[in-house]
Amino acid sequence: MPNIKSAKKRVKVIATKTNINKSRLSRLKTDIKKANLAIESGEASADAVKVAIKRLDQAVAKGILHKNTAARKKSSLVRKLNAANA
Repeated sequence: MPNIKSAKKRVKVIATKTNINKSRLSRLKTDIKKANLAIESGEASADAVKVAIKRLDQAVAKGILHKNTAARKKSSLVRKLNAANA
């Protein structure tokens, strides 16, 4: 446990940021799952994929995901969508 005032503040700030990042990551995962389910069921899947891609780009901008990870996930979603539409 920190004794110095600034160190105590850092602990509080880090805890707050951790909660925000967890929330954003959870929302991202939910959107990716919704996109996958929409692709499998075939109902308005393009819209769900657009939302998921937007969330992935936002996660990269906020530093939650690495850009290559996001690119891989976006590519996977688009490949599934194209395969379902073909």
